[in-house]
Amino acid sequence: MISYPIDKFKNIETPFYYYDTDILRNTLQTIVEETKQSANYHVHYAIKANANPKILKIIADYGLGADCVSGNEVSAALAAGFPASKIVFAGVAKTDREILNGIDNDIFCFNCESIEELHIIQELAASRAKTVRVALRINPNVKADTHANITTGLAENKFGIPLADTEHAIHQAEQLPNIEFIGLHFHIGSQILNISDFTALAKRINELQEHLEGQGVTIKNINVGGGLGIDYANPEQTPIPDFKAYFATFAETLILRENQQVHFELGRSVVGQMGTLIARTIFVKKGTNKKFCIIDAGMSDLIRPALYGAVHKVKNISSASPEIRKYDVVGPICESSDVFVKDYEMPETHRGDLLAIMSAGAYGEVMASQYNCRNLPIGYTTEDIK
Repeated sequence: MISYPIDKFKNIETPFYYYDTDILRNTLQTIVEETKQSANYHVHYAIKANANPKILKIIADYGLGADCVSGNEVSAALAAGFPASKIVFAGVAKTDREILNGIDNDIFCFNCESIEELHIIQELAASRAKTVRVALRINPNVKADTHANITTGLAENKFGIPLADTEHAIHQAEQLPNIEFIGLHFHIGSQILNISDFTALAKRINELQEHLEGQGVTIKNINVGGGLGIDYANPEQTPIPDFKAYFATFAETLILRENQQVHFELGRSVVGQMGTLIARTIFVKKGTNKKFCIIDAGMSDLIRPALYGAVHKVKNISSASPEIRKYDVVGPICESSDVFVKDYEMPETHRGDLLAIMSAGAYGEVMASQYNCRNLPIGYTTEDIK
């Protein structure tokens, strides 16, 4: 459970992000424990979930690699101490500058998302007289039980090479002189809580491997992506996701060949529950049929509710009132979608009360904007506020 040092919060300008590094370290230690029995398992943290430099440094210290989707994320990973030998670089539209940055830093591999991109990487690798390791991202056409905006593994999505083109793409890669084909990459979506979705992915990979072996193609590395979700409804009861079941699903279902390596790209499940957006109540406004708790944080600080209809638990950490009231918790942005929760029950709230919007460690600070010319929220760790 996150402990909020309210007395110290009162002197900090809101809104801001608060990161409980004890929860982060406990989460990382759980990942280490659940994977240490498998020498061929490699976990890469998906930097897109949270790129706060202090958080990245802690994650790097636990030996994880980095999963990047931009050139600047590659640079952030290197600056935080992730070794280049553990950095993978995905993304559907890598620019020449970004690719050259990865080549020059000798990262572990590029997760290549199209045959067109494959030839661009070849051209740029040749310009540097280097051989570049490449894994091909295959779209497995596996449906994930998640929001439509964060599913990535269907044929209709923009990501990856169509499943039917796998063999052709591999032959293309093997013929390019500056490309070393080292494996296949898959990713079916984000915030997945139904473990059977990962079982379906593993079975699809098994089918594909068997087919490829029939064609004389062997795969050194299998990257199953990430996607494991967190419990937004009960963050205090479930601060750490069920990594045991997650890794066990692949251990029990994915049929590996001798010396084959398995890579995971976990993001939200690593950092989601350690983060909270702290906001101050500006005032409570009485509407015609309801009360609005108007706070100084908005969709520019945490866009998930407006973008996905996501629901975060909100906690009044100032009020000790036994009276429970119902509010729409809304922000200051000039958009009707700037709403965190509607008809939400919490202790009676007054001007100046601090609210904690929980489970905001992933896709919170990293997606913040300056819409309405607002300041970007600052991220503070437990160590910063003592």
